[in-house]
Amino acid sequence: MSNEAPNPPVAIGKETGSPSGDGARVVFESSFFHKLEDAFFHISEQSGDAVLTVSFAKNYVSLPFRGLKREFKIADDSPDGHMLEQVAKALKYVKGLRIGDPLPKEILTREASWALSERHTKIAFQRLSVQLVRWLTGGQEVITDPDELLQLADDPQIKKEVNRAFGEAAERLGLGRDHKEEVIRHVEALAHELAYIEALRDRFRHVRAMEDKIQGLRRLYGRERSVLEVADQVARLGGRAVAEFNDSFLEVDAQTGEIISVLRNLDNQIAYIRDKRDDIYARLMAWDEILDVWDKVELKVSPDKPDLLRNAYQFLAPRYMMVKEWVLMTKLQGSEGDGVSQLAGKDGKPKKPPHVMRW
Repeated sequence: MSNEAPNPPVAIGKETGSPSGDGARVVFESSFFHKLEDAFFHISEQSGDAVLTVSFAKNYVSLPFRGLKREFKIADDSPDGHMLEQVAKALKYVKGLRIGDPLPKEILTREASWALSERHTKIAFQRLSVQLVRWLTGGQEVITDPDELLQLADDPQIKKEVNRAFGEAAERLGLGRDHKEEVIRHVEALAHELAYIEALRDRFRHVRAMEDKIQGLRRLYGRERSVLEVADQVARLGGRAVAEFNDSFLEVDAQTGEIISVLRNLDNQIAYIRDKRDDIYARLMAWDEILDVWDKVELKVSPDKPDLLRNAYQFLAPRYMMVKEWVLMTKLQGSEGDGVSQLAGKDGKPKKPPHVMRW
């Protein structure tokens, strides 16, 4: 129980990643839910479980779903039981839900509930077009830079080659060279799905920028051992995070690299892309608050930098520290030796380690 409310879900909007549209909504039959005020569903930072947080006697109480079902006799196979299950799934894609909110499209139609920019759609379409040209000409050069791809879209020679590639692809797919419009429609459908990957790639650049700043702080504090020890640990974990995200993007690129094969198996490829989109999005969503902070960080020595690094460690450790390392660190934090934990507060006392989250 706490007298402070956790961050409630933000208002529904295109930029928030919140659900939109007129799909199924969060509704319950039990009178208990109808009587609640100032209540919302979210993931508990302490347990990592889905909870319902309600205001009670000027305090806020978080109720785990298992306890809700037990106390109010909500069977798993009842309408309210199914709704709680849907809400738990939905909280992978949104930071919070209130009663009456629409459920995100990800769990209803497998579409994304967040809006795309025209830029990302153009980048995805151009990336696929260049892949078709490479397939046609046997070229080996792989162009990945988004700005370069957009510049190629305005090149008359590239446009001519892309047009020819669509015709040859239609022939290879058994549609006939004169039916390239059908290939264009397939590429547009695929580009729409891959545009979400491009948008996530853009967001991931902020993670890379944060890692660069951490490396910069390591250099700035190279002579201050107490700060450097924390910075070294944060840098190691940040590098591990960047590597994991990189692997995910490279996996998508590899899976969608053979353009003709992809177009032959469009439905399966779209399902695969959506799975990867949701996985990357859910992982990146957890970074929103810390990235907002680090986007504003300036590389200079200042009194706030040690605390900034400690906060980064508390965020990264439960997500990216190896299990054996994590167990050892929690034991060290619980010991009563002379050493001071790297998560120690200003008073020198060890802070309570955050809950281990599993992705």
